[in-house]
Amino acid sequence: MKFFLLIAAAIFAAGCSVPKLEAAECSASRPALREFYSAHFGGDMLFSKERLEEKRRHLTDRFYQSLTAATGDAGPFTSGNADVPRAFRLGECEKLAEGRASFEVLLFWRDETRTEQRAIRVELEQSGGTWLIDKVNN
Repeated sequence: MKFFLLIAAAIFAAGCSVPKLEAAECSASRPALREFYSAHFGGDMLFSKERLEEKRRHLTDRFYQSLTAATGDAGPFTSGNADVPRAFRLGECEKLAEGRASFEVLLFWRDETRTEQRAIRVELEQSGGTWLIDKVNN
């Protein structure tokens, strides 16, 4: 009887496992994006040419060049300089192509007067074995 219960428990446990449905690009790029946003939120999030240079190692050359050519002070990594969020969370991911992934990044604001959540999309590209941010859509 104990043997039967042990086998039944093993079959039940195996049947209850949740398969991993995330694309390989999503699993591989998630740590790089989490590292970038953790550092971004841990420092001064205001956008400037000097701070952009500090973030360069996380960006594709194409995206870096487009940001250096941009005018204005709008911070591309969250939602601008005027209204800085308090926290972030990585949301759903989709594989765009081989070596490309797109993440939803949820941004959170919370203070005495409001609680708000907004989503942005961040695209990553694998380059030389490293995942780099290639585009941010606010």
